Amino acid sequence: METAQFVLASRPYGMPSPSNFRVEKIILEELKDNEVLLKSWYISVDPYLRGRMNDTKSYVEAFQVNQPIKSGVVAKVIESKSNKIKTGDIVVGTLPWSVFSVENADKLRKIDNSKIPPYFYLGLLGMPGLTAYIGMTDICKPAKGETVVVSGAAGAVGLVAGQIAKIKGARVIGIAGSEEKCNLLKEKFGFDEAINYKTTKSIRKDLGKICPEGVDAYFDNVGGEITEGVVANLNFRARIALCGQISQYNSTKLPAGNLVMAWILTKSVTLQGFIVRSFSDRFDEVLTYLTQWLNEDKLKYTETIIHGFDKLPDAFLGLFSGKNQGKMLVEIE
Repeated sequence: METAQFVLASRPYGMPSPSNFRVEKIILEELKDNEVLLKSWYISVDPYLRGRMNDTKSYVEAFQVNQPIKSGVVAKVIESKSNKIKTGDIVVGTLPWSVFSVENADKLRKIDNSKIPPYFYLGLLGMPGLTAYIGMTDICKPAKGETVVVSGAAGAVGLVAGQIAKIKGARVIGIAGSEEKCNLLKEKFGFDEAINYKTTKSIRKDLGKICPEGVDAYFDNVGGEITEGVVANLNFRARIALCGQISQYNSTKLPAGNLVMAWILTKSVTLQGFIVRSFSDRFDEVLTYLTQWLNEDKLKYTETIIHGFDKLPDAFLGLFSGKNQGKMLVEIE
């Protein structure tokens, strides 16, 4: 069977471009025992994929040039030689950017989309939701009446992280990149305040006015100047969950020093970076809480869905210019 897939054509230097991606036609082999033939339905594009395009040692293996790019995918089972997963099932797994693919059934998780949209398993009930829960509850540990700031607040992780802080009784301030996103945070997702980092003259000063008693916890998805402005407003023994640094992912030269370290030292701040896959033994527990809050209408979510397999590179690149509200997905038609 012939199918199309995207491969990494070349490693990006700085901001990726469409030329770093290439579509190839491949022939899929016949199914072996315990394998299934899948048709991709929704493909996730995520900021962390940028790091995998570099030839550097990291917590996850780098993509290889001329080999397929992989990410989270919701797929339909077209044919099965598995006793566990049947034809017609809907599954989620880490799969190639391909229209059709063959995968071992043991690497897939069957999902129920009768009451929950299938793409939720790539967002609120997927890696972004798990990341938000771990970072907010285990590291930021918001208490009732405390103040929490979330950068990248209108993204896939930030939306959930901020709402979890609200569930815990905190006052929540989001930082996002447009007035539309800031209004969305306050009107739909329950954030108390929001700052547009593209129009503010000083994150530090604006946050100081909004939070005259300081900030108790910071969920950092962004890094850079935004984080410097937040850290300057942290209270003594505040907590920082270092989740992402999207402002730095395409930098060709990182700053020689880090201005936040002096603040972290003098205020006895706890700073912890984390990778959600390190908490895989708790995923069932976390999904139970997320599903419960979703059913109780305590968690809301949104997606930006781009249509068409050929739009995958554009959707991925759009992450770095803030074209997404919530989870960025490509629906394969």
